[in-house]
Amino acid sequence: MAGNSQRRNRRTSNKKGMQVGSGGQRRRGLEGKGPTPPASARKGHKKNRVANAQARQAAARRPAPRRGGAKGTSEMVVGRNPVYEALRDGVPATTLYVQQYIDNDERVRDALQLASQRGNINLMEAPRPELDRMTNGLNHQGLVLQVPPYEYAHPEDLTAAAYDNGEDPLIVALDGVTDPRNLGAVVRSVSAFGGHGVVVPERRAAGMTAGAWKSSAGTAARTPVSRVTNLTRALEGYQKAGITVVGLAADGEHTVQDLEALSGPVVIVIGSEGKGLGRLVGETCDYLVRIPMPGGAESLNAGVAAGIVLYEAARRRV
Repeated sequence: MAGNSQRRNRRTSNKKGMQVGSGGQRRRGLEGKGPTPPASARKGHKKNRVANAQARQAAARRPAPRRGGAKGTSEMVVGRNPVYEALRDGVPATTLYVQQYIDNDERVRDALQLASQRGNINLMEAPRPELDRMTNGLNHQGLVLQVPPYEYAHPEDLTAAAYDNGEDPLIVALDGVTDPRNLGAVVRSVSAFGGHGVVVPERRAAGMTAGAWKSSAGTAARTPVSRVTNLTRALEGYQKAGITVVGLAADGEHTVQDLEALSGPVVIVIGSEGKGLGRLVGETCDYLVRIPMPGGAESLNAGVAAGIVLYEAARRRV
């Protein structure tokens, strides 16, 4: 009897029990996998390898943008005509201070109207002693406009923006240019000829003041300016990134119209009207070029010189 019971148990244990379901896997296996991806997206395909190699080359060529450049200092524009002109020309502003019981002439009314139309400028009424204190006793005529600090770009932001647009960088660097109006004129020329920004040193050079904003005729809003501690090191950094540095000099070996380098990635360095390029900056340049002047003038101001060279560079890139 015991033997029969063991045989029955073995027969029973050999029987299959309840089957676990497939969980829909068989049904999903019969479904389509969608459209076939292009060859460049299929791992292991020759075109995929080529696309990956091109992406690696582009990443190595294009520096990652480094936001958060230096900041300027806040500024006060004082006087009825200067305040009105700053508002008319689009100079950034945070607050317009108006003297209490001011003589409400036409210029004051126009300034108040422009500030109200901008919508983002606070209007504050202040007693005359307070305005005297704010302006260190300047003749403010009852109107004071507060201009916020300018946010400078990082030097690599300029090249990154160019490469992101599929373009070779076209940048202007200024060496020893101290007149804000000249800086504004250069910014305007860079914008007009498709450049990607302006680089200025921190010391002994003009910054983006209200005067520079006015001279730029509004183009400073879309053309970045970078401020660097050491201009020579900034130029060397551009050279390491494969960008040619071209300096303007009265005794330059090449002429502007003959320099092929202007058709590629380039930084154009312009010195002051009187002294020209500094020694170290001049030695750092890959080429020194001159602008032929049959009329016999010894030099051009930075704004005019920048416009001539930028035009030649833009002409070669068309």
